Amino acid sequence: MFPRPVRLCRLSSAPRQCNVNAQFSSPNRYQRFRTSSTTSQPPSKGPSGKLWLTAAVVAIAAGGAGIYTRSQGDTSSTTLDPVTFTNYELISKTPVSSTCSIFNLRPKRGGGINAEVYQDAFETGIWSVQFKQPQLQVGRDYTPLPPSMQFSSLDKGNDTSLQFLIRKDGEVSSYLHDLQPGSIVEMRGPQLGLELTPDVQEILFIVGGTGIAPALQAAHTILKCMRPRDETRIHILWANRRREDCLGGCSDTVGSQWSWWSKLYPTTKAVGTPGENIEERRNYVVEQLDELKRLYPKKVTVDYFVDEEKSLIGKDSIMKYINSRAQHPLVGPRKKKLIIISGPDGFVSYLAGPKMWHNGREVQGPLRGILKELNISGWSVWKL
Repeated sequence: MFPRPVRLCRLSSAPRQCNVNAQFSSPNRYQRFRTSSTTSQPPSKGPSGKLWLTAAVVAIAAGGAGIYTRSQGDTSSTTLDPVTFTNYELISKTPVSSTCSIFNLRPKRGGGINAEVYQDAFETGIWSVQFKQPQLQVGRDYTPLPPSMQFSSLDKGNDTSLQFLIRKDGEVSSYLHDLQPGSIVEMRGPQLGLELTPDVQEILFIVGGTGIAPALQAAHTILKCMRPRDETRIHILWANRRREDCLGGCSDTVGSQWSWWSKLYPTTKAVGTPGENIEERRNYVVEQLDELKRLYPKKVTVDYFVDEEKSLIGKDSIMKYINSRAQHPLVGPRKKKLIIISGPDGFVSYLAGPKMWHNGREVQGPLRGILKELNISGWSVWKL
């Protein structure tokens, strides 16, 4: 979910006339991928009946909207779709640390079936949308936060809005952070990164920074949209550059993350009002993770790692969890254990090797990195 910015074709004033590349011109509702291994996998032959029906409804709605809007001089679609760009309005941009903010956006024009599109995507798996930077004509994918993470009470009940955790880093992200509420952002999707099926029993997420968003999506899909077994487990190893990005986070299976280095040479700079007790404050995402742990005790656990405190995700932290689950065999036939890597390109490459391009498509590529060295059996690995 963290690809390099993608160069877009030059768009005219009518986005529907753009000759998008093959990656986005598929008639399928989503770009589908399977979860079996880290080797290159072809897309499935077609979406399920439910998704196909949704695609047909979207196509009819988009076509009708296109005829109407062209007659009115407005070419913006009303419904998010994977091929053409839809105008969204930036409703709010709320900082959660000195480098990250929660962006809340909703379609500029009403009348679409966005609620159905979102629900379908959240029930299917981990998905993203592509934002466009119009000046440079580049795009980047971002993962929406699940519905349970509505940022403000004012947003509750607004089922056409989407929220994103975005760090100010890179061409597209810097462009988004410079926007003011009321600005128009063009996006297209959903693009499915990983389909989650009911036979997934355990997931180990290894995530860096804003890569926590796919983990929150997966927890929503498995724990809320499906009916998980008692044995279902989701464990998250979350690495951040600074403590403020996970302020208040307390690890569940490892010891204190305050290393001897940070005690001698503290570098964390708290962001808050003077006199505020930092120990009582929590980062917004940490609050959401704690809420998941409260709602699903023993099913969701999290360990925190902070670069500036010299606490890093390594072989020991990965194998500690893997070994702890070895004594809990899978229940029932064809049950799956997944290790999912999500974060910046360098983070993913270090852990599992880089993703690769093949015939104009980004594919998994061979398993490399420290996960290859660990040679873990019984678990499938997937790179987002």
